[in-house]
Amino acid sequence: MLDAADRAAAFIRTQAAGLADLTWEHKGPADFVSLVDRGAEEIIRDVLLRAFPDAVFLGEETYDPDAGLGDALAFVVDPLDGTTNFLHGFPWYAVSIGATMAGEPIAGVVRNVPTGETFAAAQGAGAWRLGEFAHEPVRVSTVTDPARALVGTGFPFKNIDRIDAYLRQFAVITRRTAGIRRPGAAALDLCDVACGRFEAFWELTLAPWDIAAGIVIVREAGGVVTDLDGASPRVAHTGLAVGSPTMHDWLMQVLRM
Repeated sequence: MLDAADRAAAFIRTQAAGLADLTWEHKGPADFVSLVDRGAEEIIRDVLLRAFPDAVFLGEETYDPDAGLGDALAFVVDPLDGTTNFLHGFPWYAVSIGATMAGEPIAGVVRNVPTGETFAAAQGAGAWRLGEFAHEPVRVSTVTDPARALVGTGFPFKNIDRIDAYLRQFAVITRRTAGIRRPGAAALDLCDVACGRFEAFWELTLAPWDIAAGIVIVREAGGVVTDLDGASPRVAHTGLAVGSPTMHDWLMQVLRM
């Protein structure tokens, strides 16, 4: 998985210089794809399926809504999380590769392409930050006072009918915390919870490739990940509430108001 992320990130970096010539294709409102997304996904698929030829591969750009994860090994991949950021030259986007077994997340790798920072985790083995000058375990924040908390979020831009509900939550959380951030790449948001940059994160609508890697990274860093009802999330289209144990409890109380 690390090798696949390395190769895909290298490809994306080579394409970043030619943004002006890229064709943007619309998948939906404010949802774009380019040949870079598809090229990165093909690289990841080739690397993973050479090593695990019998695994299921679920990628954002080749997603089949009728395909399931199955009962054995599956890889759930976002080849370029934060495509809109990438297309605008906003330096915050990632390669995200999650592995599941019988639908349960067991390993994850998220590579921040512009910075080179990598987060990796495996079930029972902890979560790690890897980089040119770092190879260290990560843990969620020890901040327990919401007034000191920095909270990540994502806007429901694909489901704009949920904006009113989201804005009510936003109003409460922004009044009770030190701030809210929306960088625009959910896989990196989850990693920022895992390493303590965010105390919590919530989003109403996420896709399986947004969360498959991040779920196990947060859990292995000592955090809690649930759906918006407080249940263990499936690797599927869902909302998430994420945080350290204390901040997750607080966040769920707010979301239930």
